[in-house]
Amino acid sequence: MILVTGGAGFIGANFVLDWLATSDEPVINLDALTYAGNRETLAPLEGDARHLFVHGDICDRALVERLFAEHKPRAVVHFAAESHVDRSIDGPGAFVRTNVDGTFTLLEAARAHWSALPAGERELFRFLHVSTDEVYGSLGPNDPAFTETKTYEPNSPYSASKAASDHLVRAWHHTYGLPVLTTNCSNNYGHYQFPEKLIPLMIVNALAGKPLPIYGDGQNVRDWLYVGDHCSAIREVLARGRLGETYNVGGWNEMANLEIVHTLCALLDELRPSAAGSYARLVTYVKDRPGHDRRYAIDARKIERELGWRPAETFQSGIRKTVQWYLDNPGWIANVQSGAYRDWVARNYAGREVQP
Repeated sequence: MILVTGGAGFIGANFVLDWLATSDEPVINLDALTYAGNRETLAPLEGDARHLFVHGDICDRALVERLFAEHKPRAVVHFAAESHVDRSIDGPGAFVRTNVDGTFTLLEAARAHWSALPAGERELFRFLHVSTDEVYGSLGPNDPAFTETKTYEPNSPYSASKAASDHLVRAWHHTYGLPVLTTNCSNNYGHYQFPEKLIPLMIVNALAGKPLPIYGDGQNVRDWLYVGDHCSAIREVLARGRLGETYNVGGWNEMANLEIVHTLCALLDELRPSAAGSYARLVTYVKDRPGHDRRYAIDARKIERELGWRPAETFQSGIRKTVQWYLDNPGWIANVQSGAYRDWVARNYAGREVQP
């Protein structure tokens, strides 16, 4: 049995669904069901005895310890995190609480559990911490991509909180011997992603005939990773990764935000044409967000060299699958767009003067 934290969120839920589609090993799924956690994503697992969902907070030490005591998981896969940069600027306290305090709570509970295991089980136990490339800071246009030895230079409350959690995980390995693994991934996209992130926000807004807000000049570059590929990478690291090591996981797809949005518009023009004309007419430039990193790029050669992993999807194949999924699942989109979500979107983009 494995314990997955944040397994009702975007990447965590995709991982749980993928895990149980390829394995009979049960999953304890611990999620606080904040705005981005969605039980509806896990609907295919209703009635599946291999999936135990627990509504709870990773900062709740008593609950976490009880789950370890009752279920004795042989591994933890730690996704649970506040993860949106804009929200971290608006309210950084929640990011410190979940990403730093929550990771500390998990590490301490895992250490106590692991320390009490018989020798053979202790050797098999793993704590896999899922992190982000944003901890490395921003790259210039000609800088080499992030490797696992790149100096940490976080620039937002979100990335700073994730950097802190990475350091805690490293320290618990080097100080206490806890058998940890860390993955730092690039920007994920795919089905079940909450529509505050770039790709689903653009799809949802375009279908509603709303503006497609582009920060600054739209030339901020990200490396895009299909969520199914990310899940397969985590499985490989969990199974065969070297203890104490970090593995960068990327899609080898560096693209500027504006190019992403125009790609989405072209796909929607093909798959769901609008009587009003191309969706590109909705592109709107807005004031940039504070501290907006210019470029991220992942060097994923280590995970390929050591574990034989490479992404299966190209950006062209993955983004087409993603757009089609959102077109096919309007009910899921409507259900996650609660009043609280709409209020946040309105607040985040209000007052950002349109750029020429």
